[in-house]
Amino acid sequence: MSESPTARITDYFGSLPDPRIERRKQHLLLDIVAIAVCAVIAGADGWTDIEQFGRAKEQWFRTFLALPNGIPSHDTFGRVFARLDPQAFQQSFVDWVAAIHELTQGQIVAVDGKTLRRSHERTLGKGAIYMVSAWATANRLVLGQVKVAAKSNEITALPELLRLLELSGCIVTIDALGCQSDVAETIVQQGADYVLAVKENQGRLYEDVKDLFDGYHGIAFQSIPHGYAKTVHKGHGRIEIRECWTLGDFESLDSLRSQSVWKNLRSLVMVRAERRIGTKVSHETRYFIASLEPNPKLALRAVRQRWGIENELHWVLDIAFREDESRVRKDHAPENLAVLRHMALNLLKQETTAKVGMHAKRLKAAWDENYLLKVLQG
Repeated sequence: MSESPTARITDYFGSLPDPRIERRKQHLLLDIVAIAVCAVIAGADGWTDIEQFGRAKEQWFRTFLALPNGIPSHDTFGRVFARLDPQAFQQSFVDWVAAIHELTQGQIVAVDGKTLRRSHERTLGKGAIYMVSAWATANRLVLGQVKVAAKSNEITALPELLRLLELSGCIVTIDALGCQSDVAETIVQQGADYVLAVKENQGRLYEDVKDLFDGYHGIAFQSIPHGYAKTVHKGHGRIEIRECWTLGDFESLDSLRSQSVWKNLRSLVMVRAERRIGTKVSHETRYFIASLEPNPKLALRAVRQRWGIENELHWVLDIAFREDESRVRKDHAPENLAVLRHMALNLLKQETTAKVGMHAKRLKAAWDENYLLKVLQG
């Protein structure tokens, strides 16, 4: 192969600050990170698994790692990742993604949070940590993630995450918690557009948008400039019908009269979804504010693709990576292990020659060193 299996890891993680005392270092930090990345790709879910994978593949690892004192113990992996600066590790991850994966222009970036359910430690009064992640729906990549600080909430973490990312030309979608003026402004500052969900927790804004659309529907939008689009999807025994209406004129709404509150606000969006499964029919209506010019097809695509973060990220982390079962809890270890899982998921998603699911890909990487090398090359 043309480059070392860890060349990219060295390029983007080689400058990580080492949290250990110099005289107590028996293993190189980069060796520890490289082994952990390979092991998580190949199915390891904790520090003992990582150590065992390292020992099983020690001869292979010695072809490209220094390993001055052999494979680190699981205690060493646990201590290092518990003390490793999570902000520095996340920044290295973000830089790595930005450098080796070119984002598709105009794609949807979904931002959402997920609780690491077993990361709590009740004896110390420590709750489960909550990570907010950004998911590029077209490239199928985790772009970055931040931990929500203790005694804080998702709202405070959103601008922090958004400022980390290169989002120019993208459309960012966030659920109702992200419908905040500072979040909208941060997205625009990053060169992106936004589609933000509006729900009852926005009070007056939700009522005004809902009443406006209800009134226009009552007169069938006669003489009202608007956009409309409809999609029908059939599969897995169900039919899903989505209709979308967009409005560009909302000067009559008191809650939006001063558009300066919402940076670059240009359209209101209503999406009505109908799902048919056999004889059962369900309906859901959602409202959004957007910096996009009124464009119902684009708005509908953004809203629909937002669910990719649930299906292709959160669900995969729970099922294929068993994230909700992880009992790693000490200090920064849960947050840093979450970043390792995101690295592994990105690399496995980008490897497309194996036409199997994520779990099977991880097994194949454990069994076949040539395949693991292919995954590492991205």
